[in-house]
Amino acid sequence: MPNLKRLLRSISIALLLGYVGMGLFLAIFQRDFIYFPTPKTETTHATMTLQNENESINIIILNKGYENAILYFGGNAESMAASADYIAQQFPTFTIYLMDYRGYGASTGEATEVGLFSDALKLYDTIKPNHNRISVGGRSLGSGVAVHVASKREVSKLALITPFDSIVSVAEERYPYYPVSFILEDRYDSKSKVKDIQASTFIVMAEHDNVISEARTQALIGAFNPEQLKVKVIKDRGHGDISSDAVYYKIMQDFIGEG
Repeated sequence: MPNLKRLLRSISIALLLGYVGMGLFLAIFQRDFIYFPTPKTETTHATMTLQNENESINIIILNKGYENAILYFGGNAESMAASADYIAQQFPTFTIYLMDYRGYGASTGEATEVGLFSDALKLYDTIKPNHNRISVGGRSLGSGVAVHVASKREVSKLALITPFDSIVSVAEERYPYYPVSFILEDRYDSKSKVKDIQASTFIVMAEHDNVISEARTQALIGAFNPEQLKVKVIKDRGHGDISSDAVYYKIMQDFIGEG
């Protein structure tokens, strides 16, 4: 019996150490689970450098010279240079601005929520004098950036692709046994900002999204005024391939181009 007690005690200690160790790992490397920087890739499109808070933020500009503009913020591993050609073709009568997040592409620094929000607002303020209307779009992680801009600035249309209510809620689903709400520094609490958004909004979901659960997107949807919001589910698509469906760009073109 003493041997059994010692064995149980050893197992309990090992489990406790494992739990604490994993918690420390999540806390220390938390941003590695949120941001997946893409390498610098050459592009034939025009670019400009945005100087903000001692960082150089690379902006790719598509279809220069149009009256109306689109700001697009990509997913956590989306290369703006790789996406540029196709996006330019889909919205030929809009000037489009693609921002490399800090530490992504040709931008310097390290990605953080505070930094990305600051860069996005600086970009909006920089281009605003050159355009009549500005629409904002964001995919996955970028939806959090897009929501922040729309809550702080005048936006014509807001398009959110595979969005979430908050990173905290997403993390709580994945790591239910850890106090992630106390651990996470970057929270992207989009749901709390909906009350400050005046723009007509379009949310696009993937039927088989295995990254952002339906519950997380529905929680965001529920925060909007129904009269302000349109929702579309792309059938037979997942989180990563939603934009490969022909329906995706057609509905986005219709939404951004109307009004």
